[in-house]
Order: sequence, then structure tokens, then C-alpha cells
Amino acid sequence: QVQLVESGGGLVQAGDSLKLSCAVSGRTFSVATMGWFRQAPGKEREFVAAIRWSGGITYYADFVKGRFTISRDNAKNTVYLQMNSLKPEDTAVYYCAADRGESGRVDLQKVYDYWGQGTQVTVSS
Repeated sequence: QVQLVESGGGLVQAGDSLKLSCAVSGRTFSVATMGWFRQAPGKEREFVAAIRWSGGITYYADFVKGRFTISRDNAKNTVYLQMNSLKPEDTAVYYCAADRGESGRVDLQKVYDYWGQGTQVTVSS
């Protein structure tokens, strides 16, 4: 079993930065891929970014390329999402997810086996 706990969300102004963290515990050795998704009120959950644990290969949704950076710290069993140049449209609940596989489509929710509770990010104009 794998447990995920997000933190770092908050209220910021447009143009500001925020760094989210996702602590992974339990059977951490079984996790091959980590992803970040977000869901705004009245909207469907959408893919934000993902990273392969072993090789560190990253993937990003088009709308965050150049602004967001996903990274991981193996020693701390933690995945991060550095968000820069935040926009009001980035406002959403951000979720981290873990996939035991390393070859699935990183942008598909169904690929992931475990999910965190989410952390709220609010960007004011």
C-alpha cells in the first residue's frame, strides 16, 4: 500500500510562485511514476505534470510548460511541483498520484493507482 500527502497550497497573487510537495510513504519501492493533476470548480480533473522515478523523465501539460517544474527527491520520498508565474486560471485543487507502472500514459487518471487528498491553490488577480 502507498500513501500520499500533499502540502504547500495556499493563496497567492498572479505572477507569484508556489511549491507543492507530495510525501510518499508505505511501499515506496513499488512506485514508478508520480503525477500531478488539478481540478477547478465545475471542471474535470486535468493532467499537469509527471515524472518517472528511475530516470527522472518529466512530462508536462502544454498550459504549464515553461512555468511549472516537477521534481523528486529519492532520499525524502517526496515529489515537488514548483509553480511560477501563476495565473488566476491555475486556481484549483492539486492532487498528486502514484503509478506502479513505468510505461503507462502519464496524462490519464486511470493509469494511477494511488491518490492524495489534494491541496488548494488559489491565485488572485
